[in-house]
Amino acid sequence: FNSVYKEVLVDPQALLPSNEACLRLPGIDGKAKMSKSLGNCIYLADTAEDVNTAIMKKMYTDPLHIRKEDPGHLEGNVVFTYLDAFCKDEHFERYLPAYANLDELKEHYTRGGLGDVKVKKFLNNVLQEELEPIRERRKMFEKDIPEIYNILRKGSEVARETAARTLDEVKSAMRINYFED
Repeated sequence: FNSVYKEVLVDPQALLPSNEACLRLPGIDGKAKMSKSLGNCIYLADTAEDVNTAIMKKMYTDPLHIRKEDPGHLEGNVVFTYLDAFCKDEHFERYLPAYANLDELKEHYTRGGLGDVKVKKFLNNVLQEELEPIRERRKMFEKDIPEIYNILRKGSEVARETAARTLDEVKSAMRINYFED
């Protein structure tokens, strides 16, 4: 359009996280993407108990890592995929001070001597910390449902106005704005 008429439309730019693990998280079963219909999700609305259950009882790890002493594998291990996505060095200071960072934890896991339960408990702490502010905001907004509708209404009005301006610019560029040309 812009090359035929004039610069009106802007190419959208994808807003992707810089952390590659966040681009597409697998479901907690490790078999597919997260999907409501497959029941392999952790929801933003989940309680702390729900998240804990999902991680500790349902989340897929390494099937060959049967005993703590066995070397573990990172590839396909959903727990480490989620740690790649959400873990920060400061989480180790708070929840797992024996390790300086995720690389150290991974190295210990792959050589053996580190159990899945310890890694899952660490992931649970990380996710709980990340989800708690979301839960708090959700509780705050749930107290005033009419205000939520007001926010949505205002956003819709802004979107409608922006779309109308863009359509006017497109019609003007194409010289089909019959009532104003």
